[in-house]
Amino acid sequence: MITRSLKKYLDELTQYTELRVQENKTLNMGFLNGNMVSNTKTSNNGVGARVYKNGSWGFASNSEIDDASVKEVLKAASNNALFLNSRLSLDKEFFPKTIGNMEKDFRSNKHPLTQGEIKDYIKTIDNYIAEKYPNLTQRYVGVRGLSMEKSLITSDNSNFYSFVPTTSVVVQLVMMKDGAPVNIYEVFGGAGEIQDQLNNPSDFYEDIDKLYKQLADKSEGVYPKAGLREIILDTNISGILAHEAIGHTTEADLVLGGSIASEYMNKQVASPLVSLVDFAHTYEGKTLTIPIYMDDEGTVAEDVVIIENGILKNYMHNKESARLFNTVPKGNARAWQFSDEPLIRMRNTAILPGESKLEDMIASIEDGYYLTKTSNGQADTTSEFTFAVTMGYEIKNGKLGKAIKDSTISGNAFDVLKSITAISDEMIWAGAGGMCGKKQPIPVGMGGPSIKCKVNIGGE
Repeated sequence: MITRSLKKYLDELTQYTELRVQENKTLNMGFLNGNMVSNTKTSNNGVGARVYKNGSWGFASNSEIDDASVKEVLKAASNNALFLNSRLSLDKEFFPKTIGNMEKDFRSNKHPLTQGEIKDYIKTIDNYIAEKYPNLTQRYVGVRGLSMEKSLITSDNSNFYSFVPTTSVVVQLVMMKDGAPVNIYEVFGGAGEIQDQLNNPSDFYEDIDKLYKQLADKSEGVYPKAGLREIILDTNISGILAHEAIGHTTEADLVLGGSIASEYMNKQVASPLVSLVDFAHTYEGKTLTIPIYMDDEGTVAEDVVIIENGILKNYMHNKESARLFNTVPKGNARAWQFSDEPLIRMRNTAILPGESKLEDMIASIEDGYYLTKTSNGQADTTSEFTFAVTMGYEIKNGKLGKAIKDSTISGNAFDVLKSITAISDEMIWAGAGGMCGKKQPIPVGMGGPSIKCKVNIGGE
């Protein structure tokens, strides 16, 4: 456990400075066909400091956490800033002050599980799968735990301590059909430490039974008809679309790098049904999986309304980009490790729910598809995207039909948003969220409603 307060170093912060002590802990354990294939625990901790001088930043870090190391890091970061300033002479003004003082500790009150207890838990789930579904040719069950603990102080006297854990339970099932493997996987879990999520193994049995049913449907699946189709993207995929294909284009550093969103501010970029928000920490009074109350620049976090009724309204900022765009930062500057400088990152990004019922949306489509799972995807700053689709169903005459085989969807995300004609009235957040890989990995929340739109789907 790291120190909760860095206030004793405040007098050392003689220029604009962010001083952060951080520890990331991970545990990964997995079983393939009943055999342990991974069992690792990691702990990464240290101190980092960033100093600002007339528009130039200096950064330094040290894996030792003691008074001498903190002073050395502050001195090195200051020297780096002074050196760059002497070469660049940017002569930029100071940032407006951002001040907050809070602690957010989501540590479990339960006794930690030993690695032996976690192993037994996974084995119990694996035995359930092996005994109930002997026709599977491969099964994987794994647990992943991540906790990020941070203490921050800035020269503005912003103080923050946080401990944010998440736990994922990964299940993958594979069967053979006509000589070819058919697979499906799901990530369960959510906020909290491992002992918060691993209660009774039977808690997962109903979800595993549903997953097997989907695998069996998929094994009898058909190839979708390729082309631009009327499609319903389930909450899982609409969340990926919001994050990967829209969210990244509206991060101000990527906007400055030429993202397509740089041309769209205050313009119609989506159906008037669409509003899209990057939530800081709370949705309808409930704490989200990745709650960010203060970012790593000491800015108290607020929600960012990116699209409102189809109009692009805001980008996401750090202090420097906010000053450039003549706006205020809202807590999007986050760093992965103590040795990383904060970047502009999303928190919990989602399309807001609409007023339609999912069953009515399905009933309104004569010939289309209902897509429910994706395994990965790619998008760029033009908002062009390609996502793998690993589970979905035909829609024939307003009713769900056969499952479909693995496919892809692709297109321009803003065009897809303009084609939306209905949004479901549900809001479902993905269990433990996901990891975003923009230069540094960082945990993010994902979710949303189902959307009815037109998308290019791959197939026959």
